[in-house]
Amino acid sequence: MEFEEEHQLLLDRHLALRTGERRGRLRRGHLYAEKLFLQNVWWPLFGNFNDLHPEYEVYDWNRKSQFMDFAFLPPFGRFGLECDGFQSHIKDMDRERFSYSLNRDTFLAGMGWRVIHFSVDDVQNRPEICRMLLQMVVGPSLMRNSTTNPVTPVEHELIRLAWNLGKSIRPKDVMNRYEVDFRTARKWLQSMVTKGMLRPIIKNKYTCAYEPVEGLSSKLF
Repeated sequence: MEFEEEHQLLLDRHLALRTGERRGRLRRGHLYAEKLFLQNVWWPLFGNFNDLHPEYEVYDWNRKSQFMDFAFLPPFGRFGLECDGFQSHIKDMDRERFSYSLNRDTFLAGMGWRVIHFSVDDVQNRPEICRMLLQMVVGPSLMRNSTTNPVTPVEHELIRLAWNLGKSIRPKDVMNRYEVDFRTARKWLQSMVTKGMLRPIIKNKYTCAYEPVEGLSSKLF
């Protein structure tokens, strides 16, 4: 299906499941910025809306109801996704609201959530940055959920290391980070090539480094 059709099905499905304020919030809160995030960032990366919940209700430490723009709830992990507009965000923010916003995110972190904020400007003008950051944050959880290519804790950490390096990853990088010998480092990396997580960079017929495959998260989703 195309984006517009799937997007409407997403809204219809959640509207049918909700009543009262939760339903009203979805009608009022899912507007231009939220749809743009799905169109420019989410859809190109995943191609579906599985486990995605628009205008998702959560509670703070006082049991005060709040709504995230989106909650992504795969079997392994809980992610809150927020699209923040500069003007509206700053205009409505005073010292008390600023403190509450920080405390809310910290509280949710303590409850097992990872809350990710994107600016509407980036969603509109630099969506590739948003896709890259989103993939870095949620990718490890999706890999853990893969049944065809189960990921070990070591491989999970190596993917993070590869992203953090901002370049190709070499056995030497793994040796320095985890204090293992060359044979072990190469074995770990080659296993990830077999699973389709990394691709080798070959020079003069020899593999000199590895890099994450493009669209890693979407392939494992």
